[in-house]
Amino acid sequence: MPPIPEQHLFREHHRAQLKTLASVRIPRVTLSIAVMLILGTFMIAAFLGFTPWVQTTSGPGVVTALDPRDREQSINALVSGRIQEWYVRDGSRVKEGDPILRLVDNDPDLVQRLQAQMSAAERKYEAAKSAADTAVLNYDRQETLFNEGLSAERDLEQARIRVQQLRVSEEEALAGLNAAKVNLSRLSIQTVVAPRDGTIIRLNAGDTATFVREGQSIATFLPDEVTRAVEIYVDGRDIGLVYPGRKVRLQFEGWPVVQFSGWPSVAIGTFGGEVVFVDPSAQVSGRFRVMIIEDPNDSPWPDEAFIRFGAQARGWVLLDTVRLGYELWRQLNNFPPNFNPDAQQSMGSADAAAPGAGRHG
Repeated sequence: MPPIPEQHLFREHHRAQLKTLASVRIPRVTLSIAVMLILGTFMIAAFLGFTPWVQTTSGPGVVTALDPRDREQSINALVSGRIQEWYVRDGSRVKEGDPILRLVDNDPDLVQRLQAQMSAAERKYEAAKSAADTAVLNYDRQETLFNEGLSAERDLEQARIRVQQLRVSEEEALAGLNAAKVNLSRLSIQTVVAPRDGTIIRLNAGDTATFVREGQSIATFLPDEVTRAVEIYVDGRDIGLVYPGRKVRLQFEGWPVVQFSGWPSVAIGTFGGEVVFVDPSAQVSGRFRVMIIEDPNDSPWPDEAFIRFGAQARGWVLLDTVRLGYELWRQLNNFPPNFNPDAQQSMGSADAAAPGAGRHG
């Protein structure tokens, strides 16, 4: 055994004199914390590496209708005139064909004048038709005489020209008669009626002294029995992964909800939806509009008494399922979700095979 160097003996000698240093040990609390940190690190790493997370892209939106005929719409005056009588008020329920407003013309004798005009047009047409029929008979006689050699060809040509002239006059008289009938029939549309069952939201015109012009909006109308939809606006970074058929979770304004975007199965108060259409171009804000309909395989949406047209909503479009660690890394680096070329190809083939994919019946 080799001898111990003298400097080592010197150190051991001095160390033996330091009783306090020899009694120093790592505190149990520090050791426990270190063990907990190590175990926690492994547990967090395992949690991030093995926990599934549903990627989502979300956006705000409103409740609307997929069919534009089911949306809030304006009722316009079909003719110009002064308001004579309102049959409804704000909030009135109407059936198809119910009167809403009656207009009258400023000329109180307009109806009599139009009737006289139509009578004159009828007499003019009858006279023109009779003259044309007589000219045809005269042409037939001239043709018979010409074939028998008893009339000149010049007389036959003049008879033909006369027939053509009177036929033109007959057509002009008929056009005048039709115009007179149109003018008189326009009085029948001075009473504006409801296009279908629905609710008058508000009246846009004034009192009985107000004059409205043709095409002016007189009331705002909301139809009944419509199919609701939700339009949300999604960031352009993720829009390439949103296509018809994607499932959506919806949160409605005023409806209690506990939302877990990564675990939609444990969310409370959200409702199922399905993407039916995606705008091909962006809005002014840079976001893309996504139309969503009710998912028939999920819980039905709340009644219209709670979720009305125009109510605010928020949607989470469900994308692919990844590990939680990847999702955190993606969010920190501001990357888009996973790109699935197979899904994109199937989306394209489905759109090509379904010409009515943009509508929901």
